[in-house]
Amino acid sequence: QVQLVEAGGGLVQAGGSLRLSCAASGRTFSSFVMGWFRQAPGKERELVAAIRWSGGTTYYADSVKGRFTISRDNAKNTVYLQMNSLKPEDTAVYYCALDTQALGVIRMTPGSYTYWGPGTQVTVSS
Repeated sequence: QVQLVEAGGGLVQAGGSLRLSCAASGRTFSSFVMGWFRQAPGKERELVAAIRWSGGTTYYADSVKGRFTISRDNAKNTVYLQMNSLKPEDTAVYYCALDTQALGVIRMTPGSYTYWGPGTQVTVSS
């Protein structure tokens, strides 16, 4: 069993930065993939960034490329999402999620992810 806890959300002005963290408790393996999803009101949950637990392979949605950076600290069992140049359209609840069946392949659909954090609100004001 794995538990995920996000932190770091909040209110920021457009152009500002936030860093989200996701701490995983329980056993993890290098083949796992951690993803950051977001869901805005009335919209579907979308994958914005993901990383293999062993590192090296990352994914970014086109909408966040060049602005968001995903990283991990294996010693702390924590994954981070550094968000720069934030825009009002980045406003959403952000969730971290763990794909335990990934075998190192980054999958896009929420249904592929086994464990989810409770979510953290990010609000970007214009």
